[in-house]
Amino acid sequence: MDFTEFETVLKEKFPGISQDKMEKFRKLEPLYRDWNSKINVISRKDIDMLYLHHVLHSLAIAEYIRASFPEQYEVMAADAREGVQDTCRILDVGTGGGFPGIPLAIMFPSARFTLCDSIGKKITVTSEVAKALELGNVETVNARAESLRGRYDYVVSRAVTSLENFLPWVKGKYSKGILYLKGGDVVEEVTRAAGLFRLRNDAVSLWPIGDWLKDPYFDGKLVIFIRA
Repeated sequence: MDFTEFETVLKEKFPGISQDKMEKFRKLEPLYRDWNSKINVISRKDIDMLYLHHVLHSLAIAEYIRASFPEQYEVMAADAREGVQDTCRILDVGTGGGFPGIPLAIMFPSARFTLCDSIGKKITVTSEVAKALELGNVETVNARAESLRGRYDYVVSRAVTSLENFLPWVKGKYSKGILYLKGGDVVEEVTRAAGLFRLRNDAVSLWPIGDWLKDPYFDGKLVIFIRA
């Protein structure tokens, strides 16, 4: 998928998306190609599918928020104004090269993002991409999630580990919920985690991304929402 195809999909899925956001998305590919030649954060066979496999996959979280919490979505998606960025704070755990955090920060300029990863070279790439895009709503941290202080509205992540490993990392760090990108048969994993951490019966929602993006790549991929 090239940028022209991505732009068509994005305008269809997020009508009224601003030109400023679209321009930032356009800059992603040359930035990641340049940094990937120095520090490999995206597999070389996957870089050609950056917009499909990484950017759109990340934006599935934005669509979940839009569909589930439309008022929250409108506030976060609005152009940033002084003081507005503190209305929603989001922690991206194990961001790697900046996914899902960077695409979400572009889409949600009025939210404040902290992108953390324990691998320094990955955070270097993420920091430089955020700087090049002039994303004033992004902070990057080279640290393990467990060591971070503070509390966020949401925690987001893209399949960094199993849920039973992940949940202790972010315990007490969110007030609204976790938005976790994961693929495959997750029912047993979710059931096991729910039992271990005594989650309420209504605390976990599974949202199939393939119902939103009709591409075989998204078959079996989910947004898992865990309510606080």
